[in-house]
This record gives sequence, structure tokens and C-alpha cells, in this order.
Amino acid sequence: MSFETFTELEIEIGRIISAADDVELPLRAFGGAAIRLHCAKHSQLYTTLGRPSHHDMDFVTYDEFASRSRKLFTDLGYDPHVSMTLSAVTGTGRHRQIFWDKSGKSVDVCLGAMRMTHVIDFSDRLEVDYPTVPLAELLLQKLQVVDVSEKDLQDMVILLCAHEVGQSDDDKINGGHVAKMLARSWGFHYTATTNLRLIAEYASSHPGLSRTVKESVAARVHQLMEAIDMEPKTHVWKLRAQVGTAVRWYNPVEEVQR
Repeated sequence: MSFETFTELEIEIGRIISAADDVELPLRAFGGAAIRLHCAKHSQLYTTLGRPSHHDMDFVTYDEFASRSRKLFTDLGYDPHVSMTLSAVTGTGRHRQIFWDKSGKSVDVCLGAMRMTHVIDFSDRLEVDYPTVPLAELLLQKLQVVDVSEKDLQDMVILLCAHEVGQSDDDKINGGHVAKMLARSWGFHYTATTNLRLIAEYASSHPGLSRTVKESVAARVHQLMEAIDMEPKTHVWKLRAQVGTAVRWYNPVEEVQR
């Protein structure tokens, strides 16, 4: 199937999540599409920033539901990626599932955690929000990107404009949770704080954004940086900080053979 508009994609995401509910599968959307779902009242910002309307479909469930997830997507008409199915047997693909729709577009399902340039653990977090992962994880997914793109910056600007930073997940970006995640890994901390500074610079220099939006984004970036700085760091974090960027601080992303 091919989606000409985001509305069509939204309908398909809803169909998948609803089918998952029917079989008691805790499945949540994440990625750029999930951010757009959470920021529906700020659709004008997508136009102002020139954010492309194309989004992939990304989901996450707990790893113990891998077989149930595979059955769900095949029952819904998606074909499993053959090499990923085989690698699940050997263990190399056990954290990720890939499916294809009839038009050749892929759907990714992370199992338990998102393992990209940095790791985001979803343990006990999928019940916090619906139909997406919590706002904190939506932000962390973008903050973990080492070579951040303009599209990533646009998504983060919109997310920060649309949602306050707080100490809960109640329609807020949970700054405390973000800070705790980054206090465990110096590498993730370095990448995320670098990107937070880039967000502030991008928003402040964008000619299309209003003064109100720029000030709102800047204030929320500042709140997050304060929370991150104040959070006590682990012993492992402190040891790794001594090495700094002299050694690669992120995991190289392996592209799945399509």
C-alpha cells in the first residue's frame, strides 16, 4: 500500500494498533510519524519549517511478544523480511523485526529497545502513553542521532514547541526521565546535549518561526539541559567521560540489506 497523505498513514497506524489491542499485544508507534500524531494541533509548523510529509512506520513492543508481533503483521498483510527472520534464529536479529507492505515500503518493529547509534530501553514504558511511546522517548529517539539531519531538527523543534518539559509523562516531556537515561551513558549524553544545542540554534535562526516559538523552544531546551546537568551521573559515565571523544562514543548503525 502507498500513502499519499499523512492522514492515510495515520489511519493505517491506527488499524495496526487496534489489531494489536485485540490480541493483547502492547504495540506503540514511535519515530517522526508518532511525533506528528502527538503534535496535530501544530500542523502549521510542518509547513513553516518545510518538513516533508513522508514518514516511515516504526513500532516497538516488548521482546517477549516477538512471535505475537510477527503473526500480527503477517495477518495484516505484511511480509516478513526473510534475512531478518533467519537472523532471529541465530540471534543477530532478535531485537528487530522488518516487514514489507505490497508497495515495497518497510515497517520496523523494535523489540524491547531501540538499538541505533545509542540504546533506548523501553522497559515498563509502553503502558505510559498510547498509541505512541511517551514523549520523552520520542525526543530521545531524535536526540540519539549522531549525524542529525534537518528533518530530525524540525521534528524536535515541533515536539518542543508543542509540549512543556515537566517531571511527569502527562502530555509533557518528562525531563527527569530524559536526564536519568543520559546519566547512564556518557556517549548518549554527549550526542544528546550536542543536538539540544543544535535545536536551539536552528530554531533561533529560522526566519519563518515567530518570536514566541523561538523563545518557547529555547526555554524548553534550557530546562532539559538544566535537568541533565543536575542529574547525578553513574560511575561508568564518569569513567567514560575521562576518555571523551578520543574513542568513538556511539554504535555504528548497520544498514539492513534491502
